[in-house]
Amino acid sequence: MSTAHETLPRGTRLFITGGTGFVGRTLLRAVLDPSLRLVANDIRITILSRTPDRFLAEHPALARDKRIDWVQGDVRSFLAPQERYTHVIHAATDTSAAAAQRPLELIDEIVSGTRRVLDFAARCSAQKVVFTSSGSVYGSQPAQVERLEETFSGAPDPADPASASGQAKRLAEQLCAIAYHESRLPVKVARLFAFVGEELPLDAHFAIGNFIRDAVAGRPIDVQGDGSPVRSYLYGGDLAAWLVTILERGRPNRPYNVGSDQAISIADLAHRVADLVAPGTPVRIAGRRADYAGRLRYVPSIERTKADLGLRVETPLDEAIRRTAAWHRRI
Repeated sequence: MSTAHETLPRGTRLFITGGTGFVGRTLLRAVLDPSLRLVANDIRITILSRTPDRFLAEHPALARDKRIDWVQGDVRSFLAPQERYTHVIHAATDTSAAAAQRPLELIDEIVSGTRRVLDFAARCSAQKVVFTSSGSVYGSQPAQVERLEETFSGAPDPADPASASGQAKRLAEQLCAIAYHESRLPVKVARLFAFVGEELPLDAHFAIGNFIRDAVAGRPIDVQGDGSPVRSYLYGGDLAAWLVTILERGRPNRPYNVGSDQAISIADLAHRVADLVAPGTPVRIAGRRADYAGRLRYVPSIERTKADLGLRVETPLDEAIRRTAAWHRRI
């Protein structure tokens, strides 16, 4: 956990969209943990989710938590609560492989959903707002660019339907900029990269989750490709602390990369997971070049985040892998 992280003040009334997705669950885990001191004791949280009943059936302790209210609805059309909120975190984005197969719907969810949330935040006079964008707004990372800075001028390829999420996030960022310039809504943009943590689904299309799943199950780790693509991973606890800090102290209309700048190849990652989670687990590399969503390298620069907010990668990758594996062994 970052030693420079901010704490949400007393009297905070927080509205979170996407509260049952990876980012939302990670935030809830962190802000409700008193040992992490991310929030004041009197915080009240409202969570927007399309399927809160299903989520609460799986997490009954959250259903009993008096600090949390739940709103069922689609981010594009939800019935806005008639309350004032001091803080808003817009984290609703479907990152599943299935969502990528319906690009028109995905674009509408991101763009229309963001406009709806910005209008809601303005109406309830929110003092602090964060939009969780994505590193996909940069498009493909050139091989000669070691780390992507926020000023990088690349963009997703509009001729490629697989770029739908990145294109939509760019347009959603534009909506945030317009909201700031036209109505002074203090919305900050966090560009999220790749993560690992207890709330990461191990059966989705995330390589690190698949590797941990196989190691925990005692199966060989299969790399679907030649292992050459390069990634980096920030621990979920650090992600939560960074988002709270950006919410409190980030500058509007100044995007911040959120991720680790410590690069690792997919092949090395597979071996690292095997060594840490189940020593002796075989790693099988297919040996053929895989697409990996067109990204051979996906690593952010976090110099702006460090300079502006004093944040650092506090949890080493090895420890993040151990914690994630230990959690999934217990459940």
